[in-house]
Amino acid sequence: MQEPLEPLEHGTAASPAHKQTGEPSAHPSMRERLSSVRHLGQHQGKSIAGWLVIGILVISLVIPTHFVVESAGPTLNTLGKVDNTQLVSITGKPTFPTSGELDMTTVYVQGGGQRRLPFLSVLAGWISPKEDVIPEEMVLPRGITTEQQTEQNTVLMDDSQQLSTAAALHELKIPFTSTLSVAGFATDLNAHQLKVGDKLQRINGKQIKDLEMLKGALQGAGDQPSTLDILRDDKPLSVTVTTTAGEEGQRQLGILLGNGFDFPVDVKFGLENVGGPSAGMMFALAIVDQLTEGKLTGGKHFAGTGAITADGKVQPIGGIAQKMIGAKQNGARVFLAPADNCADVAGRVPEGLKVVKVATLAEARKAVEGIGTGQDPASFPTCT
Repeated sequence: MQEPLEPLEHGTAASPAHKQTGEPSAHPSMRERLSSVRHLGQHQGKSIAGWLVIGILVISLVIPTHFVVESAGPTLNTLGKVDNTQLVSITGKPTFPTSGELDMTTVYVQGGGQRRLPFLSVLAGWISPKEDVIPEEMVLPRGITTEQQTEQNTVLMDDSQQLSTAAALHELKIPFTSTLSVAGFATDLNAHQLKVGDKLQRINGKQIKDLEMLKGALQGAGDQPSTLDILRDDKPLSVTVTTTAGEEGQRQLGILLGNGFDFPVDVKFGLENVGGPSAGMMFALAIVDQLTEGKLTGGKHFAGTGAITADGKVQPIGGIAQKMIGAKQNGARVFLAPADNCADVAGRVPEGLKVVKVATLAEARKAVEGIGTGQDPASFPTCT
């Protein structure tokens, strides 16, 4: 280590840069100057690194993500009106007065497709106990645009309304006829062989009675082409169709199927801007209530969700946790949940809401009638 400079001796003239006081020079040495430069460089480096971290954080908060946020949407009483229009109205058969509420529930979905959310919005969804963050692919399959998804949801809602009428008439043992038809295309696989509106009559020579029969025939054919007999503009036609394997091995035509029915009643639905099939069970209950004497609900407030098949099976749906929140916020005390959604219900039931699990329209009807006449909701099957 270099010692401090000593005063000059032997009469030698002192440099102007030094005072003869025995103290080091007040001016920095070369070593000190280099040290100062080094410290300044380190400080500037830390500042740049800090700004880089801040920049990365800011960018990460605003760049689009591949997640969507689900929250409770509005509930609508299927026995009531929307914008002064009866939600479910029936002509062609006698109808009877109703009371109480049979609410269909909805989910508000933010993000996905061309409307992707920034990370900050996704983070807020993760923090909120009333919202769920899920991967975009769960609501918007890869390769499907937002507009295509909206179109598919509209088709599903229209189909759900038809299926709910079929399920209600099936429950009331009122006969009707049905056909499957092409409602749209999920892929281009058979887009050149089929057209929207084609009615499916037979597959490989066998009459198509329902969707399950069609699925079974396609599965049986495996990867081999099948012959579909159809009606196009009321004219018979045969076309050859091919299938692809889905994620679980099921054979798929790449088409959206609609159910065509010939009903003895005319049921109209006064609902717009709501898509998807999940209101089917609540629509069916409203139709049953209007077509039967007595007040099904007993004046009580019910809510629920679940897709429905023509023969009255209740199928699971998405977003049930948010739908229960919406039901409770809007005054419902009993919630009808598809039995296959029980795993999604566990631990998510809002305080004060009773959940009854149902697998069929008949079970849902029995629960509403029973609770409407004073039975304890706890006496019916539950998910919890």
